[in-house]
Amino acid sequence: MGVRLEPADEYLHELGPESNFNESMYINCFDPAQQVGGWFRMGNRANEGYAEMSVCLYLPPAADGERRTVGFMFKRPTISNNDALDAGGLTWTMVRPFEELRVDYTGKMVLLDEPEQMTDPKTAFTNNPYGECEVHLTFTGQGRPSMFGGEPDTPHEAAGNEFAKGHYEQLVEATGTIRVGDREWQINGFGLRDHSWGPRYWQAPWYYRWLTANVDRDFGFMASRVATKDGPGTRGGFVWENGQLHLCDHVELRTVTRGDEAYHQSIEGLIRSTKSDREWRFTGEVIDLIPLRNRRQGPDGQWLTTRISEGMTRWTVQSGPFAGRVGHGLSEYLDQIIDGGPVGIAE
Repeated sequence: MGVRLEPADEYLHELGPESNFNESMYINCFDPAQQVGGWFRMGNRANEGYAEMSVCLYLPPAADGERRTVGFMFKRPTISNNDALDAGGLTWTMVRPFEELRVDYTGKMVLLDEPEQMTDPKTAFTNNPYGECEVHLTFTGQGRPSMFGGEPDTPHEAAGNEFAKGHYEQLVEATGTIRVGDREWQINGFGLRDHSWGPRYWQAPWYYRWLTANVDRDFGFMASRVATKDGPGTRGGFVWENGQLHLCDHVELRTVTRGDEAYHQSIEGLIRSTKSDREWRFTGEVIDLIPLRNRRQGPDGQWLTTRISEGMTRWTVQSGPFAGRVGHGLSEYLDQIIDGGPVGIAE
């Protein structure tokens, strides 16, 4: 199966006929010196008349003895076309394909000392304080050789189970400013960006684990485990090491969870490239976690609930030339919620 990825794919695609057509960009970053970072997402659902706009910031304590804080905002601003990623105060600007883009946000966000309150969004948004937020970040990548993915030349998803017609990722560096209230940080960190387009239902995967990590500009990885309800699913990702992209075809994960809600707390993993005859082992400890949800009414009228737990994570490389090095990134755990619990708890 061939995969196409052209500079034109860095921009928005023609709006498809599917009612659930989605074009989204996502990016995360973390500054290890200041222990501050976050992620941003805009998903255009023009045929449904709205965009999904998310901004999430993981903030260090303001003073000794205080808790870390997670700032969050989600909106569904009205849109009528797929001409731009610019709604709800969040704007994406492509500067140079495969090399540079900007993300800017101006608006409010709810400030959560206990981010797990977001399991009930209405209560969380009602009972917590807000702060004014301003973000101006520039993300730079290392060109076409550092890109992973694209659009397959043959369909790879069954009708009704679509998640993305085309999808690619890239490790990036981040510079700029983040301001929340009267606190401001000059950011110098690393992250990962993601761009996808095509019909999407958040209920299509049975569960998935998506891990992104950066040690520095010379080493990072993305590990993905996607499970389907009736099949084996997929395991894969990539490792970026000293200017070379290793395509990986196998991932093994062991997760330790906490509490009755079974949020992920620590991770042991292995990612392998058969082509390169290499494997890399890693461990992760979640620093901050916020659980988000998506709900959709199924054909039988019942509501389907999906939980997406977003954990800012400290990664330690356990093997290879970067063994012992520490990096940061996101661990995103998506689960369908059945009988009150996440379906992927065994992995």
